[in-house]
Amino acid sequence: MRRCPGRIKTMQSANRRRFLATGALTATAGILRVSADHHKGKGGQGHPILLSLKCGMCGEGKTLEEKFTILRDLGYDGVELDSPGGQNKEEARKASEKVGLPTHGVVDSIHWGTTLSDPSAEVREKGLQGLLTAIRESDSVGGTSVLLVPAVVNAKVSEAQAWDRSIEQIRKALPLAARLGVHILIENVWNRFLYDHDGPNNQTAEKLVRYIDEIDSPWVGSYFDIGNHQKYGKPAEWIRTLGHRIVKLDVKDWGVKSGFSKIGAGDVDWPDVRKALSEIRFTGWATAEVGGGNRARCAEVLANMRKHLQGV
Repeated sequence: MRRCPGRIKTMQSANRRRFLATGALTATAGILRVSADHHKGKGGQGHPILLSLKCGMCGEGKTLEEKFTILRDLGYDGVELDSPGGQNKEEARKASEKVGLPTHGVVDSIHWGTTLSDPSAEVREKGLQGLLTAIRESDSVGGTSVLLVPAVVNAKVSEAQAWDRSIEQIRKALPLAARLGVHILIENVWNRFLYDHDGPNNQTAEKLVRYIDEIDSPWVGSYFDIGNHQKYGKPAEWIRTLGHRIVKLDVKDWGVKSGFSKIGAGDVDWPDVRKALSEIRFTGWATAEVGGGNRARCAEVLANMRKHLQGV
């Protein structure tokens, strides 16, 4: 039986050990300060949510060190990278240590085009190798997770095939994930898998729950994207159903009229989302995935997350 507090404790302990080992005490102090300032007193919850963004969203700064400095100074708690490929991981590790801004994980950068559910065994193997690379690179920068789109349903791949093929490949990655202490986190996304993309807006999270539970590993959980599910159902209800399976959050908004939009500008019921997160005692990383830009835009994104996700 999975236990979210245990997984999160492992996640926080791993990051703490890495940063203490490198002398990045300012990063740890910053996290503790954010926890005290922004989370301790709100509704008596005491469950800190650490705020991050995808590294590619920061359009200012010529080097990763410059970007990380900007984000740290704005008040971000961390940042998320891409892998395979993406940012130079050695540069990112050095920048993270010098600036004191944790890199909490990576996004699998090939999971859409080289899927774990492809009809071709060769393609599925390439997808697995990409996932294994992402796990290693996440660990190399001090990260604790890989965000994964596990499958794509289309004219050539049924939901049943996507289910079986992706689970088979994910299980092959579990030994490495366990050895390095890196979680494989399943994102709910518009991939026509585990929900009816053209269906009603009152769908439940039951299929996603069954999928994660069938893998049955403490190293696999949910990377719940709040805005992605506004189309299918109420995000707060999905949060309550997924419960301890949620390890990290992606933060965006979506509305029938606005489409994907700035956080707070769509149809997401943010007060209910905050209430649901409190009910499941969520604590951990929440990463913005919206349109980025210069320093001012990154500051706006952070302010929107504080207002709508943290309620401060």
